[in-house]
Amino acid sequence: MNENTETLRREILEGTIKVFNRKGLKFTMSEVAEELSKSKKTLYEVFPDKETMFFEMVDYCFDSIKKSEEEVFNNTSLSTIEKIRKILGVLPEGYKDIDFKQLYLLKDKFPKIYKKVEERLENGWEKTIQLLNKGMEEGVIRKVNILLFKMMMESSLEQFFQRDILVKAGISYAQGLEEIVNILVDGIVV
Repeated sequence: MNENTETLRREILEGTIKVFNRKGLKFTMSEVAEELSKSKKTLYEVFPDKETMFFEMVDYCFDSIKKSEEEVFNNTSLSTIEKIRKILGVLPEGYKDIDFKQLYLLKDKFPKIYKKVEERLENGWEKTIQLLNKGMEEGVIRKVNILLFKMMMESSLEQFFQRDILVKAGISYAQGLEEIVNILVDGIVV
Protein backbone atom coordinates (compact mmCIF):
# COMPACT_ATOMS: atom_id res chain seq x y z
CA MET A 1 0.00 0.00 0.00
CA ASN A 2 1.55 3.32 -1.01
CA GLU A 3 1.66 6.33 1.31
CA ASN A 4 -1.22 8.14 -0.39
CA THR A 5 -3.47 5.09 -0.14
CA GLU A 6 -2.52 4.62 3.53
CA THR A 7 -3.27 8.29 4.28
CA LEU A 8 -6.65 7.99 2.51
CA ARG A 9 -7.37 4.75 4.40
CA ARG A 10 -6.72 6.47 7.76
CA GLU A 11 -8.83 9.45 6.72
CA ILE A 12 -11.72 7.16 5.77
CA LEU A 13 -11.43 5.23 9.05
CA GLU A 14 -11.44 8.48 11.07
CA GLY A 15 -14.52 9.61 9.12
CA THR A 16 -16.15 6.23 9.74
CA ILE A 17 -15.58 6.65 13.48
CA LYS A 18 -17.26 10.08 13.40
CA VAL A 19 -20.26 8.80 11.45
CA PHE A 20 -20.48 5.70 13.67
CA ASN A 21 -20.63 8.03 16.68
CA ARG A 22 -23.64 9.82 15.24
CA LYS A 23 -25.45 6.90 13.57
CA GLY A 24 -24.30 3.76 15.37
CA LEU A 25 -24.13 0.52 13.41
CA LYS A 26 -26.67 1.79 10.88
CA PHE A 27 -24.24 4.20 9.20
CA THR A 28 -23.94 3.98 5.41
CA MET A 29 -21.06 4.36 2.98
CA SER A 30 -22.87 7.43 1.60
CA GLU A 31 -22.81 9.07 5.05
CA VAL A 32 -19.09 8.38 5.40
CA ALA A 33 -18.46 9.80 1.91
CA GLU A 34 -20.51 12.88 2.80
CA GLU A 35 -18.61 13.31 6.09
CA LEU A 36 -15.32 13.30 4.18
CA SER A 37 -16.56 15.30 1.17
CA LYS A 38 -15.47 12.40 -1.02
CA SER A 39 -17.28 10.22 -3.52
CA LYS A 40 -18.54 6.76 -2.59
CA LYS A 41 -16.38 5.53 -5.47
CA THR A 42 -13.28 6.76 -3.60
CA LEU A 43 -14.35 4.82 -0.50
CA TYR A 44 -14.95 1.69 -2.55
CA GLU A 45 -11.47 1.99 -4.07
CA VAL A 46 -10.06 1.50 -0.56
CA PHE A 47 -12.75 -0.70 1.05
CA PRO A 48 -14.87 -3.13 -0.99
CA ASP A 49 -17.85 -2.83 1.40
CA LYS A 50 -19.11 -1.43 4.70
CA GLU A 51 -18.36 -4.60 6.64
CA THR A 52 -14.70 -4.59 5.54
CA MET A 53 -14.42 -0.91 6.44
CA PHE A 54 -16.01 -1.54 9.85
CA PHE A 55 -13.77 -4.59 10.36
CA GLU A 56 -10.67 -2.47 9.71
CA MET A 57 -12.06 0.28 11.93
CA VAL A 58 -11.91 -2.20 14.85
CA ASP A 59 -8.20 -2.79 14.26
CA TYR A 60 -7.61 0.93 13.76
CA CYS A 61 -9.30 1.74 17.09
CA PHE A 62 -7.50 -1.02 19.00
CA ASP A 63 -4.15 -0.02 17.45
CA SER A 64 -4.78 3.53 18.70
CA ILE A 65 -5.60 2.17 22.15
CA LYS A 66 -2.37 0.12 22.16
CA LYS A 67 -0.40 3.25 21.18
CA SER A 68 -1.99 5.14 24.09
CA GLU A 69 -1.20 2.22 26.43
CA GLU A 70 2.45 2.41 25.34
CA GLU A 71 2.51 6.13 26.20
CA VAL A 72 1.07 5.40 29.67
CA PHE A 73 3.53 2.54 30.22
CA ASN A 74 6.51 4.76 29.33
CA ASN A 75 5.35 7.80 31.32
CA THR A 76 7.96 8.13 34.08
CA SER A 77 5.92 10.72 35.99
CA LEU A 78 3.24 8.15 36.92
CA SER A 79 3.37 5.72 39.84
CA THR A 80 2.78 2.02 39.19
CA ILE A 81 -0.79 2.28 40.54
CA GLU A 82 -1.50 5.32 38.34
CA LYS A 83 -0.13 3.43 35.33
CA ILE A 84 -2.27 0.37 36.09
CA ARG A 85 -5.40 2.50 36.43
CA LYS A 86 -4.67 4.47 33.25
CA ILE A 87 -3.58 1.52 31.11
CA LEU A 88 -6.72 -0.45 32.00
CA GLY A 89 -8.96 2.51 31.22
CA VAL A 90 -7.09 4.00 28.30
CA LEU A 91 -9.14 5.53 25.54
CA PRO A 92 -7.39 7.74 22.99
CA GLU A 93 -8.49 11.35 23.29
CA GLY A 94 -10.43 11.23 20.03
CA TYR A 95 -12.46 8.22 21.22
CA LYS A 96 -13.68 9.58 24.55
CA ASP A 97 -16.92 10.89 23.06
CA ILE A 98 -17.72 7.91 20.85
CA ASP A 99 -21.02 6.30 21.68
CA PHE A 100 -20.21 2.61 22.02
CA LYS A 101 -23.53 1.83 23.74
CA GLN A 102 -24.93 0.06 20.68
CA LEU A 103 -21.99 -2.32 20.34
CA TYR A 104 -24.01 -5.11 21.93
CA LEU A 105 -25.77 -5.35 18.56
CA LEU A 106 -22.50 -6.45 16.93
CA LYS A 107 -22.73 -10.09 17.96
CA ASP A 108 -25.89 -10.79 15.96
CA LYS A 109 -25.57 -8.30 13.10
CA PHE A 110 -21.82 -8.50 12.42
CA PRO A 111 -20.49 -11.75 13.95
CA LYS A 112 -17.15 -11.50 12.09
CA ILE A 113 -16.55 -8.02 13.50
CA TYR A 114 -17.69 -9.12 16.97
CA LYS A 115 -15.14 -11.97 16.82
CA LYS A 116 -12.43 -9.46 15.90
CA VAL A 117 -13.34 -7.26 18.89
CA GLU A 118 -13.28 -10.31 21.15
CA GLU A 119 -9.83 -11.33 19.87
CA ARG A 120 -8.42 -7.85 20.34
CA LEU A 121 -9.79 -7.66 23.91
CA GLU A 122 -8.10 -10.95 24.77
CA ASN A 123 -4.67 -10.06 23.33
CA GLY A 124 -2.04 -7.42 23.96
CA TRP A 125 -1.95 -7.72 27.75
CA GLU A 126 1.86 -7.83 28.07
CA LYS A 127 2.33 -4.25 29.38
CA THR A 128 -0.59 -4.56 31.80
CA ILE A 129 0.74 -7.85 33.14
CA GLN A 130 4.18 -6.29 33.59
CA LEU A 131 2.63 -3.46 35.58
CA LEU A 132 0.58 -5.82 37.73
CA ASN A 133 3.71 -7.86 38.50
CA LYS A 134 5.65 -4.67 39.27
CA GLY A 135 2.83 -3.51 41.57
CA MET A 136 2.96 -6.80 43.45
CA GLU A 137 6.79 -6.61 43.71
CA GLU A 138 6.56 -3.04 45.04
CA GLY A 139 3.87 -4.08 47.49
CA VAL A 140 1.41 -1.46 46.24
CA ILE A 141 -1.10 -4.10 45.20
CA ARG A 142 -1.71 -7.37 46.94
CA LYS A 143 -0.76 -10.66 45.32
CA VAL A 144 -3.45 -11.56 42.80
CA ASN A 145 -3.79 -14.29 40.22
CA ILE A 146 -3.10 -12.35 37.04
CA LEU A 147 -5.03 -14.80 34.84
CA LEU A 148 -8.13 -14.26 36.99
CA PHE A 149 -7.65 -10.48 37.02
CA LYS A 150 -7.30 -10.48 33.22
CA MET A 151 -10.39 -12.69 32.86
CA MET A 152 -12.42 -10.35 35.06
CA MET A 153 -11.43 -7.30 33.02
CA GLU A 154 -11.99 -9.03 29.67
CA SER A 155 -15.31 -10.50 30.77
CA SER A 156 -16.53 -7.12 31.97
CA LEU A 157 -15.69 -5.45 28.67
CA GLU A 158 -17.10 -8.33 26.63
CA GLN A 159 -20.43 -7.82 28.39
CA PHE A 160 -20.55 -4.34 26.82
CA PHE A 161 -20.43 -6.09 23.44
CA GLN A 162 -22.87 -8.88 24.33
CA ARG A 163 -25.63 -7.13 26.24
CA ASP A 164 -27.22 -3.71 26.46
CA ILE A 165 -25.69 -3.02 29.88
CA LEU A 166 -24.50 0.49 28.97
CA VAL A 167 -27.93 1.39 27.60
CA LYS A 168 -29.70 0.07 30.72
CA ALA A 169 -27.21 1.81 33.02
CA GLY A 170 -27.59 5.04 31.02
CA ILE A 171 -23.83 5.54 30.83
CA SER A 172 -21.27 5.88 28.07
CA TYR A 173 -18.60 3.33 27.26
CA ALA A 174 -15.97 5.65 28.77
CA GLN A 175 -17.99 5.92 32.01
CA GLY A 176 -18.54 2.15 32.14
CA LEU A 177 -14.85 1.49 31.50
CA GLU A 178 -13.84 3.94 34.22
CA GLU A 179 -16.24 2.31 36.69
CA ILE A 180 -14.91 -1.18 35.95
CA VAL A 181 -11.32 0.00 36.34
CA ASN A 182 -12.16 1.75 39.63
CA ILE A 183 -13.82 -1.39 40.99
CA LEU A 184 -10.95 -3.66 39.94
CA VAL A 185 -8.10 -1.36 40.96
CA ASP A 186 -9.57 -0.08 44.20
CA GLY A 187 -10.33 -3.67 45.08
CA ILE A 188 -6.65 -4.61 44.78
CA VAL A 189 -4.94 -1.55 46.25
CA VAL A 190 -3.13 -2.31 49.53
